[in-house]
Amino acid sequence: MSENVLSIKKLNVSIGEKHILHDIDLTVDSGEVHVLMGPNGAGKSTLGSAVVGNPAYKTESGKIIFMGQDITNAAPDKRARAGIFMSFQNPPEIGGVSLSSFLRTAVEQRRSQRVKLWEFKKELNEAMELLEMDPSYADRELNVGFSGGEKKKSEILQMLLLKPSLAVLDETDSGLDVDAVRIVSKGIKEYVENYGGSLLVITHSTRILEAISVDRTHVLVGGRIIKSGGAELVNEINENGFAEFENS
Repeated sequence: MSENVLSIKKLNVSIGEKHILHDIDLTVDSGEVHVLMGPNGAGKSTLGSAVVGNPAYKTESGKIIFMGQDITNAAPDKRARAGIFMSFQNPPEIGGVSLSSFLRTAVEQRRSQRVKLWEFKKELNEAMELLEMDPSYADRELNVGFSGGEKKKSEILQMLLLKPSLAVLDETDSGLDVDAVRIVSKGIKEYVENYGGSLLVITHSTRILEAISVDRTHVLVGGRIIKSGGAELVNEINENGFAEFENS
């Protein structure tokens, strides 16, 4: 029997005075790939932010259960150490901290122990090679001066090293060319197939889904999940768009 990695129950979320998510129910089991799709402004990114505990978003009611533990009110750093990772649409630039130093610190926080330098470098080099990243980027300031594609690769690099139980990918393919999507997808496939991680992919496109096997698809419109199905729902959206859901 599959283990529930993430269980969202009747979740209502607001930002400021605006109520965005309404009674969201969503369960992701171990090793599953779920896709959350919907038109712009539907609340997709809000749901991802709520899962990772972004303090800008207020949970009005409902629960978020991760690995059997209620994390509804847990701080973002506690969720990250527990094994939740999120890749952002626009990864921030952090001056004065190298990509390598940032990653080593994050890995040690995740594992709750020191990591030998040679061991870390070996893992880092292997992951960078998989993502076709220039090794010199490891010594550069985190995302500073990176192209859009390199920033997204940097996010997937973090995911591969941290090995989270759940990865939330928010519009990871946004702004990427065909080659960059191929490379990023290769990293995502590695995470799913070889690390056994669970994935929640937030997207309004489907290019990044071509390299992975989708278990469940959810359509979010107006802050509500109005339809769920299998991978065939992705094909339906590709053919017909979101108009039928927006008018339902």
